[in-house]
Amino acid sequence: MADAKVIPFDDDRSRAGAQRPPRRRGTVRRKNDPAAVREVTAMPGRQDGEPQVERAEPEPSRQEAPGPRVGAGAEPEPRGGGGGLERRIAGGLAFLRRRLTGEYEVDDFGYDEELTDQVLMSLVRPLYERYFRVEVKGIENIPSEGGALIVANHSGTLPLDGLMMQVAVHDNHPAGRHLRLLAADLVFMLPVVNELARKAGHTLACAEDAERLLERGELVGVMPEGFKGIGKPFSERYKLQRFGRGGFVSTALRAGTPIVPCSIVGAEEIYPMIGNAKTLARVLGFPYFPITPTFPWLGPLGALPLPTKWTIQFGEPIPTDGYPPEAAEDPMLMFNLTDQVREQIQHTLYKLLVQRRSVFF
Repeated sequence: MADAKVIPFDDDRSRAGAQRPPRRRGTVRRKNDPAAVREVTAMPGRQDGEPQVERAEPEPSRQEAPGPRVGAGAEPEPRGGGGGLERRIAGGLAFLRRRLTGEYEVDDFGYDEELTDQVLMSLVRPLYERYFRVEVKGIENIPSEGGALIVANHSGTLPLDGLMMQVAVHDNHPAGRHLRLLAADLVFMLPVVNELARKAGHTLACAEDAERLLERGELVGVMPEGFKGIGKPFSERYKLQRFGRGGFVSTALRAGTPIVPCSIVGAEEIYPMIGNAKTLARVLGFPYFPITPTFPWLGPLGALPLPTKWTIQFGEPIPTDGYPPEAAEDPMLMFNLTDQVREQIQHTLYKLLVQRRSVFF
């Protein structure tokens, strides 16, 4: 796809309104309005022979439309009083025009920032705000600029926790930063999901892609537990699984970017996994096939997640820029840093669970 540019949408009405000359103050007389009644009166103390002064009674003022009065030197409000609605309509039309003409930008990973902000985030945000009622803590631990690697626990049978974390960063960070998630290869093998994941900024969970993003100053999110975490049984909820071989630590060391631990509470209970149909999963090519109290017994209705209350907490960053370049090849250092990140996430999970009043409130 060719690179595209953003072309602003010209609003002829607003431009015309900005060039309209100011109205002249004075009396406006309509075609059928009666002429002003004039009365000749004598000035107080006038002597005979002095000229009479003609004074006109003021014309009755027409009733003004309700709204704030325009003071001296202030610009008149645009007609119609619907500036906000008009701007939204104009923005929507401009967005559609850019989509149809291809005048929009994507990076070399396929990330479409405009589509993510205008459409994809808007689709996920009601789930984030009203259904899971996500509470975010420690957002100040994410740097305002430059690269950083956010490492989080993974759970929930379906990977909704990654999407909620993406919205949490974008909507709560003062800089409105975007989180680029590293996803498993299965995501990019599914039709429709593959394209949407690329558009939303997700990329394959490999060291090369992650390092390129970090060197470009992006926020990168990774969940090292992978399928072991998201597909674990409900009896092992909030018990972190193995964090792989520490590849994410090596990537952060090479890029010299901090590691921000992230703990997510609430995702474990949305699909309580009480069984795993391994034979069916093998036939379908899935790492697991979940059996929950509602799925597959209730059919499509059983795929509806439970409305649990979520908390996402970002911990204090662990710096990596103080290590020499060869540190990325030191297995003992990678093991120690991996264990440090894992222990910090696990400790925070226990702390949040103790503070939680209820699964749903």
